[in-house]
Amino acid sequence: MNKKTIITDWYQRVWVECDLTAIEEYLAPETGATGLLPEFAVDTKEFHALVPMCLALVENLEVSVDKILEDDDWAAALISMRALNPATGLPVSVTGQLFARFKDNMIVEAYNGLDTMSFFTQLGLLPEQSLELCLTGQKIG
Repeated sequence: MNKKTIITDWYQRVWVECDLTAIEEYLAPETGATGLLPEFAVDTKEFHALVPMCLALVENLEVSVDKILEDDDWAAALISMRALNPATGLPVSVTGQLFARFKDNMIVEAYNGLDTMSFFTQLGLLPEQSLELCLTGQKIG
């Protein structure tokens, strides 16, 4: 199985379908996914809590793997996520990146990046133009 298929299936089964039993099919037991938040790593066990928590914030999640680069046992992917804000019905759209190392068709090391500021702003959990306010040195709130 190629890495794009593994990554695409990971997002579809785990994140879109909330199939928590699939977590161990894609992540090796010792895998720690980092990059979601500073100094915050998620292991396979913690994904069982993280996925439902995140999915409770949105409706009708769709994830696409837009670009992927492979180099031996590594893959870098550009991800797009689209959903609906359940409070407003408005669309939410964010991009993210995944940089992962594979062994025996499983992810054994993962580094993530997600535009969380845009995500939480679109959900109404941060004020409009939060990034712009931060760039001017103003405090949010």
